[in-house]
Amino acid sequence: MILCLETATPSCSVALVHKGEVLACEEDPKGQNHSEKITLFIDKVMKTAGISYNDLDAVAVSMGPGSYTGLRIGVSTAKGLCYAVSKPLIAVETLHAMAFGGLSVISTEHSERRNLLLIPSIDARRMEVYAAIFDENINKIKDTEAIIIDENSFADLKKDHQIYLFGDGADKCAELFENDDKITVIKEFHCSAKYMNVIAQRKLDAKDFVDVAYFEPFYLKDFIPGTPTVKGLK
Repeated sequence: MILCLETATPSCSVALVHKGEVLACEEDPKGQNHSEKITLFIDKVMKTAGISYNDLDAVAVSMGPGSYTGLRIGVSTAKGLCYAVSKPLIAVETLHAMAFGGLSVISTEHSERRNLLLIPSIDARRMEVYAAIFDENINKIKDTEAIIIDENSFADLKKDHQIYLFGDGADKCAELFENDDKITVIKEFHCSAKYMNVIAQRKLDAKDFVDVAYFEPFYLKDFIPGTPTVKGLK
């Protein structure tokens, strides 16, 4: 039994997973007040599933990249739970979980899943995104990096593949690829704790835990203070 927390982006969500299956999920993609919502969402999924905190086997948290403050909220909440009920902590790469989610929403016309590339992306401001590239079996073929998106992006990759872009990083550059039949943007795709289910279960089975005391989120870029635009995120 794994409690999964996702706060890396404007979407705040919590899911309860048992043997890889999602028992309950609470989420809000609107991007406000993560610090207030996450504890309420945790309480709701636990009550919905009729599970006590002592029944948990682990707590999993989305580790980034993403919003600096959002990641801090998720990780600090996960650590607090682990300390309170003496459970191990699992860290899940945000873009890796997104890749599972993106594959699940691709239309059935591509159900053979051949020659596909999945590119989950998170908005990193302006035309920059945090992105990684996965094949149709969710094997990572390019590590997470911060990249600038323009109309020539992915030119080499699309020669032999159908490319799917998704996440709030993809939404902001969708117009660049409107007339490109080799690149499909899955619009309004939101990060969700329910997409962490497969990875979290695999890590639990392998006892692949992180140190509760010393684990830090993967920010990718240094935090630069600025004027907050969304309460609880920026």
